[in-house]
Amino acid sequence: MFIFFSLITIIAQAQEKWSLQKCVQYALDSNISIKQNEIQAQLAGITYKQSKLSQIPSANLSNNEGYRFGKSQNPSTGILENQNFFQIGLNLQSSVEIFNWFSKKNTILANEWSFMAAKAATDKLKNDIALTVANSYLQVLLAIEQEQIADAQVKLSLSQLDIVNKQVKAQALPELNAVEIEAQLASDSANLITATGNVTQTKYVLKSYMNLDAGAPFEIEEPPADKIPLEPIAELQPESVYALALANLPQQRVNEYNLKAAQKNSLAAKGLLYPSISAYGSLGTNYGYFRTPTYSQIPNGYAPSGLVIPDGNGGFIDVQKPLFTTGGKNGYITSDPLGTQFSNNFGQSVGLSLSIPIFNGWQSKANYQRAKLNVRTLQYQIQLDNQTLKQDIYQAYNAAVVALEKFNSSQKQVDAAQQSYDFASKRFNVGMLGTLELLTDQNKLFQAKLQYVSNQFDYVFKMKVLEFYKGQGLKLATDFK
Repeated sequence: MFIFFSLITIIAQAQEKWSLQKCVQYALDSNISIKQNEIQAQLAGITYKQSKLSQIPSANLSNNEGYRFGKSQNPSTGILENQNFFQIGLNLQSSVEIFNWFSKKNTILANEWSFMAAKAATDKLKNDIALTVANSYLQVLLAIEQEQIADAQVKLSLSQLDIVNKQVKAQALPELNAVEIEAQLASDSANLITATGNVTQTKYVLKSYMNLDAGAPFEIEEPPADKIPLEPIAELQPESVYALALANLPQQRVNEYNLKAAQKNSLAAKGLLYPSISAYGSLGTNYGYFRTPTYSQIPNGYAPSGLVIPDGNGGFIDVQKPLFTTGGKNGYITSDPLGTQFSNNFGQSVGLSLSIPIFNGWQSKANYQRAKLNVRTLQYQIQLDNQTLKQDIYQAYNAAVVALEKFNSSQKQVDAAQQSYDFASKRFNVGMLGTLELLTDQNKLFQAKLQYVSNQFDYVFKMKVLEFYKGQGLKLATDFK
């Protein structure tokens, strides 16, 4: 039973056809470049969040523990002693910047605009990929149409060959006529093979844009090209499309956000040229532990101390010092308890700090100069991108107009070639036209049909590009319905 349902699932997947909307969505979900851009946007978001939180006063708790020996300062008494002891120190420090000429505020705003620019850059990449997939999808449809035309051509040649063979057998036509049609059939079969291979190749290209496994079953919906909805060319005038593109396209938002971020960064760099005021405070205490034994001292005579005093008669008397011998152990001298020392040694500090930049290798001034130049660079970049966008839209509009004219012209060519072929067939059937003349008209009709579908899909894509420039994306929800 499990195998049966697995087979049903595989068959269903193989028979499932991909719409343009589904292809684009799959490409957006699986594209690695988009995932990388989304990570960059997340990193920009983290930077923005961190800069906002930098307004909150900092707080750091530190402690140190260790064993000290030799002559050092007793952390409990502050006296230099030749004493071994274990020490613990605790310290809580906090600081906050009170005024810095709005440098921090402008940095936060700059990071916010950079975050928005990163998200807009991801949207631009998605739009570019959607347009690429749509073009590739239309190329597959075109290849399928061409394959169908080539297949119809082969069937027509087969039918003609069957009729001519019967006439040759009845000696109504010379055998040369059958040979000529067989040659035409071979040419048509080669065209069909080429067209079939082209369908497979365009599908591989579309799969690559979608990041879909090349070996996965893949069939697309095949709507008639004349059913693809297109806006009237009159509603896609280049000036109106350009105005909408400036307001809606992600690239223009990227440029705008980057410029605003650069302007705020410039103000932040300028603020660093002036003095800043900060407040700070700290809480700290420490503890030291030692345990020193004490001994009784037994008098053991006297010895010269090296000091003398006057004897009142013009002489001097040596001062004697007592001598002691260490006796038995009396006990131990130990440090105060932990709580007592923490309480006794608890200290606090609070203050204001004024930082005045005087000279730091021209670093702050150079950063400000670079920030101002970056603003000017982005302003020029916006002008350049807007000019390029306008040129692209006008060129796209002209290409769409030319494509429409070619499409209409190719329709007339198909009609004319069809009439010519119909007349030629009638004359051939009554023996008034040779096989070569008939095949010539047949090939003209074949080429006209191929050119017609090629011009038709070229026109559809160029119209979709114009619609895309309006900043509304591809009309995926209504396409091919």
